[in-house]
Amino acid sequence: MVIALCYNQAIMKIFEAGRDSIEAICEALGPQMTAIDRSIASVVESIIADVRTWGDEALLKYGRQFDSPDLQAITVDESEFQAAYESVDPELINALRIAKENIEDFHKKQLRNSWIDTSEQRILGQIIRPLDRVGVYAPGGKAPYPSTVLMTALPAKVAGVQDIIMCAPPQKDGNMHPSMLVAAREAGVRAVYKVGGAPAIAAMALGTPTIPRVDKIVGPGNIYVTEAKRQLYGIVGIDMLAGPSEVLVLADKTADARLVAADLLSQAEHAEDSRAILITTVRSLAHEVLNEVKRRKSECGRQEIISASLDNFGVIVICGNLDDAVELANYCAPEHLELMVADPWSVVPKIKNAGAIMVGSDSVVSVGDYIAGPSHTLPTNGTARFGSPLCVDDFLKKSSVIWYSRQALQEALAPLTAIASAEGFDAHANAARLRIESKTEGKEAT
Repeated sequence: MVIALCYNQAIMKIFEAGRDSIEAICEALGPQMTAIDRSIASVVESIIADVRTWGDEALLKYGRQFDSPDLQAITVDESEFQAAYESVDPELINALRIAKENIEDFHKKQLRNSWIDTSEQRILGQIIRPLDRVGVYAPGGKAPYPSTVLMTALPAKVAGVQDIIMCAPPQKDGNMHPSMLVAAREAGVRAVYKVGGAPAIAAMALGTPTIPRVDKIVGPGNIYVTEAKRQLYGIVGIDMLAGPSEVLVLADKTADARLVAADLLSQAEHAEDSRAILITTVRSLAHEVLNEVKRRKSECGRQEIISASLDNFGVIVICGNLDDAVELANYCAPEHLELMVADPWSVVPKIKNAGAIMVGSDSVVSVGDYIAGPSHTLPTNGTARFGSPLCVDDFLKKSSVIWYSRQALQEALAPLTAIASAEGFDAHANAARLRIESKTEGKEAT
């Protein structure tokens, strides 16, 4: 049985362990399984084909159709960067620089070195190198997101990527939002292009006369961006197929209902398909939170978006104990997990699946979104079971190094031959055997 309580058009489904089936609860918390929309896939396929054939001409056509009828050029020139710094509030510029410093400091700790392990007969190792060129996609359809520029470009810069470019949709007047340009310059982006949506992904993946082909594309976007990344994966590397943003608040009797409600609302305002979830061990807290959601929703600017999000994806689960609540949180594998419990650090070791773990009631998701340092590009829709936040490793590639002496190869020949024969690859075994048979002692290749 599922009880849905309606408050001022904001509905959150309430489940209670022991009353509702575990299957129903898991279905509400699990990944939102959505089939690929064939019409969207077809549109994206057509856009990719146009960009492949017509290059910059196609980008201008789509830019004028979708973003700005006044779009004249896709490249942001230096005068636009200078104008951006003059028009952006100095307080915002300072805030972006504080965030930049924190992001760089956090990601520098992730750097790893190449290594070589030597012995008399074998040398094994791994060489770690940065990618040559990375493309950042920064969405801007509903609002500018300078934080996303920092959170995607700076880990690449720390990794050592020498050439970072960025695509983002222009405003209606054909200009890029000034805050996006300031963020791009602060993050070390070499060039910015006024291209949005699927055309931007196609341009960076395939290359055009103006936009160079990149090795990897990172950054979130709408369903068309995600579909373009899906179709072009393999031609270009991608970070992830990002889904709707989500938060799961894990709360016990010590949690403040006002804070829980505020965090659910802040997540719901992202988009109509955002997921706001509360798992609590206290029945009364669940209803207090609903009352706070009702009261505070009317104070929010994006009431329609919040209502749609909570109507369709808002979930509250009441559990008998904290261990069961943690188990359900791990099953959900949320993008953001807030631990609003009496002893949050004792819960942290029990969390197996989460993009970002916010420890304690003062560690609000928004501090991670903007200023703390870890990238806010996180696995969504249950992919935290196997995925990780965007990090330095996403911009590095590794090459194995192998050297065998004649003696080492001779010692390896028997097991090598056994495995190759079992797999039906006799030529593999023969390639190794010939080296032993054709060389005499004293003429070993080193």
